Amino acid sequence: MKYKVNFYVNEEPVELYVDGNKTMLNILRDELCLTGTKEGCGAGECGACTIIADGKPLNACLVLAPELDGMHITTIEGITKDGELSELQKQFVELSALQCGFCTPGFIMSGTALLQENPNPSREEIKTAIAGNLCRCTGYVRIIEAIEEAAKVLRGGER
Repeated sequence: MKYKVNFYVNEEPVELYVDGNKTMLNILRDELCLTGTKEGCGAGECGACTIIADGKPLNACLVLAPELDGMHITTIEGITKDGELSELQKQFVELSALQCGFCTPGFIMSGTALLQENPNPSREEIKTAIAGNLCRCTGYVRIIEAIEEAAKVLRGGER
């Protein structure tokens, strides 16, 4: 059965007729060609598919397409403005907080959601915010440091 859904992705209105068994991840990647959101485990355990939905981080692999109706969704593609990386993306690059890069969009989306809600998070709050994201390559120290440094810069601190 097809469902009509209206929602926003990266501030753009979208109207689609979708199968009820498709996930938000399927819609983003297959229908909208937004491939920055990755499928890792498909079970909400790894965080590779993290997006921001209505201001909160969410695993796109766990949300069925009909649930999209009315949502405001931000993907990794949507946090880059006018070709300029977000501050958190810049810090991931500058502090080498990535290696293979597969998990990076999910970590950046979790970090972005945290910094939107709390511009001055403690190290423990950062660890809690990224607890649903898994990385097999880098470890987490540089990821945490990138989020801390982005928070500092966004609050007006020096780079």
